[in-house]
Amino acid sequence: MSLDASYLDYPKRRRGMDHDYYPYSSLFDRKPVHWPNYKRLLIWPVISLEYFPMVPNDDPFRAPGHMQTAYPDYRHYTAREYGTRIGIYRLLGAFEKVGAKVSVATNSVIADRYPQLVEDILSGGHEIIGHSTDMNGTIASGMAENDEKALIERSLAALEKAAGARPRGWLSIARSQSFNTAKLLTEAGVDYMCDWVNDELPYAFQTDAGPITNIPLNHELSDRQIINVQQQSVDSYAQQMTDAAAWLLAEAEQYGGRMLPMHLTPYIMGLPYRIGRFEKLIAGFADRNDIGFARGDAILDSWKAQT
Repeated sequence: MSLDASYLDYPKRRRGMDHDYYPYSSLFDRKPVHWPNYKRLLIWPVISLEYFPMVPNDDPFRAPGHMQTAYPDYRHYTAREYGTRIGIYRLLGAFEKVGAKVSVATNSVIADRYPQLVEDILSGGHEIIGHSTDMNGTIASGMAENDEKALIERSLAALEKAAGARPRGWLSIARSQSFNTAKLLTEAGVDYMCDWVNDELPYAFQTDAGPITNIPLNHELSDRQIINVQQQSVDSYAQQMTDAAAWLLAEAEQYGGRMLPMHLTPYIMGLPYRIGRFEKLIAGFADRNDIGFARGDAILDSWKAQT
C-alpha cells in the first residue's frame, strides 16, 4: 500500500522534534563548554524539599511520594516530615563538609511553616528554586492557564518574601508541565527550569513570552528512582553516580565540559544507614581537581557567558 501524498507534506517534518521550542542539536557537535577553575565536570546537586499535605489531591495527578493509605496516613506523613526535620540537615551538613553549594527546590509552604529552615539554607550559601506550593500543587495539561499562573506566582512570591530574592530556577513536581508552563515561568521572571530531561547540558528554550534556559535534571539517577522505585541499595546508587562521572569525564577530554545532576530527597538519602555512604561518595568527588560542585544559577551564568 502506497502512502498518501500528503504524508510527505507534513510542514514540520525535519530533524528533531516537531516544535519551535529549540532546534535539534547533538551534544557531540556543539562548541565546547569550559567551566570555571578548569573543572571538566560540574556536579549539580538539587535537593527536593517538600511538604506533603495529609490529604492528597489526585487532580490532575497524585504526586510521587504522596500519602498512600486511608486518611489519616500518619505513617507516610511522618516519614516525609522526617526529611524537613532531620534529613535536610544531614544533606546540608554533608555538602558543608566538602564546601559545596547546592540548589534546594523548595515548596513555598516550607517557607511559611519552617522559616528557620529557609534561613539555614541561605546562610549556608545555597540557592532556593521554586518547586510549587506544596505537593498537591501538581501541573499538567487540562489545568486552566490562569490557575497555573496563579499557582506559580504564589510559590515564587512566598519564596521571594522568605529569601529576599525571587528564585531564578523552577522545578515542577514530577517534572510535569502543561503546554503553558514554560511560557508562564518566563512571564514570571524565572531564568531557568529543570523539567525537560533530554540533554546533559543547559540549552536555550523559546516560548511565546521570550527565552528561558532549560537545565536538564536527570530522572534515572535520582535517589528516588534508584533507591525507592528500583529498590536498589545506597551502594548501588553510589556506584552508578561514580560510573556516570567517569564516563562524562572521559567525554570531556574530547568534547568539553560536562554536567552531572545529583537529585536528592531528604527523607530518602538523609536516613542514618545511607548518609554515611553518601558522604563518602561526594568526598571522593571533592578530592578530584577536575570535578566541582555548583548551584544551578552558577551553571546557568557560566554557560550563558559562553553562548
